[in-house]
Amino acid sequence: MPFCVPNSKPSTPQEASAVGVKVDRLSKNYGSLHVFRNISFEVHPGEIFVLMGPSGSGKSVLLRQIVGLETPTSGRVTIDGHDTALPQTRLNVRMALVFQAGALFNSLSVYDNLALYLREHRLGDEAAIQAKVTHALKILSLEETAQKFPAELSGGMQKRVAIARALVMEPQLLLYDEPTSELDPVMSASISEIIASLKDEYKVTSLVISHDRDLALAIGDRVGLLMEGELIFVGTPAALRDSQDPRIVDFLSPKIDLHHPRYKQLET
Repeated sequence: MPFCVPNSKPSTPQEASAVGVKVDRLSKNYGSLHVFRNISFEVHPGEIFVLMGPSGSGKSVLLRQIVGLETPTSGRVTIDGHDTALPQTRLNVRMALVFQAGALFNSLSVYDNLALYLREHRLGDEAAIQAKVTHALKILSLEETAQKFPAELSGGMQKRVAIARALVMEPQLLLYDEPTSELDPVMSASISEIIASLKDEYKVTSLVISHDRDLALAIGDRVGLLMEGELIFVGTPAALRDSQDPRIVDFLSPKIDLHHPRYKQLET
C-alpha cells in the first residue's frame, strides 16, 4: 500500500496545500558501502522534481530517506519544515508513495484497493469513501475497472490504479518510484501525462524517481541527476540538455560502441 499517514481531518483536493522538501547534506551507508554522500537539494511546493540516475546510483535509497522509511547516516530531510526522522512529521504532512511494482492487493478489486486505506483508518463513512474512490477512478479514466482484479489489468492499467489509490489519500506530497518501468513507450508517455496533469488537478508537489529521460525532460520543472553517490546536476530540463558535462552527455545520449563495449571497460 502507498505509504501515507492520515490527518485527523482529511481535506479535499481544493483544500490541500503543496509542501516543499529540503534535503540537507544527506549521506547513507550500509556498513562499509557508501550509497550516497553529502546530497543537498530542494523541491519547491507545487513543482514536479525528477530525480534521475543510472541503475544502482542510489535513487530509491534516497527516496526511502525522504519519506522516513529509513534513517540517514548523516544529514536530514525536512518536509514543510518538519524533520522526517520524527514520527510526528507523518501526522503533520500528508504524503503518498507509489511503489515501482504498484503493490496492489491481488485478492481485492480495484475499487476495494482504493477504499481499503480509507476504511481501515475510518476516514469517512461508506458514502464519503465511495465519493473519493469514484472521483479518483474518474480522474484516471478507470471507472470501468472498478470491479476488476489487478491480474485482469495490463501493466499500464495497474500503474494507473496505484496512482489512483495514492490520490484518495489527498496527499500534499506525492512520490513516484520508477513509474514508467516495464512499460512500453506509449504507456510510459501516458503515465508521464498523468503525473503532469495531477500537478494542477490536486495542487500537489511531485517527486519522481526515474531513469526515464523522456519523462524527465518532458514534465519536470526541475531535474536532479545522481551518479555514483553524488548529485552532479540540479536545474531545468533545458539546462540539462545543454550541459557539456561528459557524464551528462553520455547519460542522455549513450553511444553503442561495438568495438569498445562498456562492460569490457568495467573489467579493466
